Amino acid sequence: MTKKGWEAEKIERVRERLLAWYDRCRRDLPWRRSHDPYAIWVSEIMLQQTRVEVVVERYQAFMARFPTLISLALAPEQDVLATWSGLGYYRRARMLHKAAQFVADHCQGNLPQNAGKLRLLPGIGAYTAAAVASIAHGEPVAVVDGNVERVFCRLEGWKAGSRSGGSGLLRRKCEELAAKLVDPNRPGDFNQALMELGATLCLPRNPQCKLCPIEAECRTQGEHQTAPRPQMQSREVAYALSIRSGRLAGQSQREVLLVQRPDAQTVMPGMWELPMLRDTVVPEKELCLTLRHAIMQVNYHVRIRTVSENDVEAMIVSGAVPGEERHWVPLGEVSEMALTGLARKVLTRLHLLSAAPLEFMTPQADNEL
Repeated sequence: MTKKGWEAEKIERVRERLLAWYDRCRRDLPWRRSHDPYAIWVSEIMLQQTRVEVVVERYQAFMARFPTLISLALAPEQDVLATWSGLGYYRRARMLHKAAQFVADHCQGNLPQNAGKLRLLPGIGAYTAAAVASIAHGEPVAVVDGNVERVFCRLEGWKAGSRSGGSGLLRRKCEELAAKLVDPNRPGDFNQALMELGATLCLPRNPQCKLCPIEAECRTQGEHQTAPRPQMQSREVAYALSIRSGRLAGQSQREVLLVQRPDAQTVMPGMWELPMLRDTVVPEKELCLTLRHAIMQVNYHVRIRTVSENDVEAMIVSGAVPGEERHWVPLGEVSEMALTGLARKVLTRLHLLSAAPLEFMTPQADNEL
């Protein structure tokens, strides 16, 4: 039986108004131009905890490098991480790569077509499986992400915010409502319309209620209780920029000292970064760059210090990450390496990457795990 307050007529009205609005106002995003399950899957993984404007450019670069699931499956992990560099949350890239290898080995290179089977793949949860199945194959399954949860909380007047307690119950209520509302004729478009509404109009702050196609059905008109954001912490760090003259195949070239985090590390394993300095205080004459960089709930105030090859060993934190390896790397090869977002940002700003990519990230969006 339909829950009281969501009779069949109201459900149909919400579907029609939301889909009509979506047809008129949806953003032209590159993954919306394709019905290829692989392309949609890649976009959904990238969009997890990352802003759309950041994903757009990185998605296009990733798809140019790995246009098919098979090409991704056959690629070395370091190539995948290098192409992902700048998006953060690197575990997503590793699981995407593992899932592609599994599909290539066991599914003849074709992603499963329904949400239930998609969930069996590494790194694919209920949300991603439903999104891919509904958008690529028209399976009438609902999706609930943070945007959809916020829309439903406002529609129903529910207290929102997973940190306020009762998050599991709230999520189940949202999933039940989503399952009632999803349009069986256009499930992919309906799911995207709900997410689009939360991303563009039903915003966390200053929602654009007067432009909302389902404002008449909303119990709160944007005014509802939300959990406070966790307070950001601040930390000061400093890294060494040490460059020397080297020779390769009889030709002189410049090399930069980088360290690689060991594979056993839980945070950014296998990624390359600049060596960390013992002292965060940097003399003005040796300071070549300062910047802010946010990771999770920490704002890092970063100083980059010019350090000579002779001094670097005494100044860096030896074993800052147990098991890390240090290497002098030709600058011409650095852009193709799996750099951390911070390292890529620093080397890009200092014009030290041979083919420096566009700088897509803002300090608030740099998240790395």
